[in-house]
Amino acid sequence: MKVQCLNSSAIKTRNLIKKTFALLINEKKQLDKITVTELVKKANITRSTFYTHYDNIYQVAQEYQLQIIDLLCNEDFILHSKQDILNYFDNIFACLKGNEETYKLLLTANDSLIFLYQIKNIISKKISKALKTNYPNDYYLDLTISFFMNGILMEIIRYFRKENEYSLEEILANMKIWFNDIFH
Repeated sequence: MKVQCLNSSAIKTRNLIKKTFALLINEKKQLDKITVTELVKKANITRSTFYTHYDNIYQVAQEYQLQIIDLLCNEDFILHSKQDILNYFDNIFACLKGNEETYKLLLTANDSLIFLYQIKNIISKKISKALKTNYPNDYYLDLTISFFMNGILMEIIRYFRKENEYSLEEILANMKIWFNDIFH
């Protein structure tokens, strides 16, 4: 991050840049197709304003990714039980819901799939660590968690790409049911 002091003006500018970036990623579907020139033109800012805040387009994308990773790796979410995991799911979905329009734009891009795979791995590791105490001899625990998380992730992607009719709330409710059924 280039700007050291994030006053309200800097925060507004960074948010404008990120919002414009999200619109462009939705249009172009690929990160490498977006240029600083078109971003500053669409955002109605100068190149120097962009470069005051970011070094390049990839840094804007990385900031989005780091925000999500920070949420998922938050130390407040230490998982010890199945209920902790269910509460963790609530927090993840609250974040998705709170930033729904941005995620709709970002998750239409093909480049987002690699990042989503990383997110799935972070969540899966946290869940695995919490469940190992309940299932110490389950050789297939990580495989089961992987199947579960891949299914959920696919439904979230389908939701944001408008490929299914279910709401985030319905996906979350069913996810909790499936989790409880699988890890009874």
